[in-house]
Parts: sequence; structure tokens; C-alpha cells
Amino acid sequence: MLVEPEQLKQPSATRPERELLIRGVIEEVRSHLQRDGGDCQLVEIDGSRITVRLTGACVFCKLSSATLESIQARLVEKLGEFVHLIPVAGPAKARH
Repeated sequence: MLVEPEQLKQPSATRPERELLIRGVIEEVRSHLQRDGGDCQLVEIDGSRITVRLTGACVFCKLSSATLESIQARLVEKLGEFVHLIPVAGPAKARH
């Protein structure tokens, strides 16, 4: 999907709104991934870098790169800015 520069010049969302948009996009795909035994978890948002962890069946899936590209394209569309989706490996850390 090609995004025109004009589309990227939309007003930026506030920090809490931006995080909600990012979480919303990830939630959109999670149910599809979970049906196939996988999942995607938001790890960190650091400016234009959004780190996620694919788990379960997604770890060894040949289509995981396509899944990540799709999530990134949807994030760019929703946020109106370029972001870089970064997958990380390893087990999910317990939240305290």
C-alpha cells in the first residue's frame, strides 16, 4: 500500500490517543492470530518505533512477515505518520 506524503501530514494525535490507536490496531488482528494458535503483544512504543512480540504459532509461521507488514501498514493508515514495527523474540514477560 502506497501512502502519499499529504496523507502523512494529518494532525498528530495526543500521546494517550496515539497509544489507544496503536493498541486498537493490534487488537484488530489478535483474534485472527489466536484462532490459529498465535498472538501479537505490544511491547513498547518509543516514538515512531513500535515493538511487538509474536507468540505461539506465529513464531515459526512463514507468513509472520506478511502479518507484521499488514499491521505496520494499518498503523501508518490510522496514525497518519510513518512508524516502524519491530518484532522481538523471546517469551512474554510477566507484568507486576
